[in-house]
Amino acid sequence: MFTKDLSVAYLLDFYGDVLSDRKRNVLDDYYNNDLSLAEIAADLGISRQGVRELMKKAEEELNFYEQKLHLAQRFGEAGEHAAALRAMAVEHDLPDEVIREIRALEECIG
Repeated sequence: MFTKDLSVAYLLDFYGDVLSDRKRNVLDDYYNNDLSLAEIAADLGISRQGVRELMKKAEEELNFYEQKLHLAQRFGEAGEHAAALRAMAVEHDLPDEVIREIRALEECIG
């Protein structure tokens, strides 16, 4: 049985625009719209195996881009650093304006 790797949905957010429309739409339907392989296959007029192969190729592309660019990894690390920075600012009783800016940074990051 095939199980969803939700890290693919995360990578899709970063690199989805570089995929072909077909690949991006298939992954979006599966991961974000929660359609089954059978539902996607029916929409595309191909077999479930064809959908799975298309998804596998798209996932390989996403992983390739992440291995080369590390955008998703860096984004996650930036969020962790912003949270640590906010905690330190609160702990050291920094001015409210500094804490507000750190919170704004955290919101931008995600």
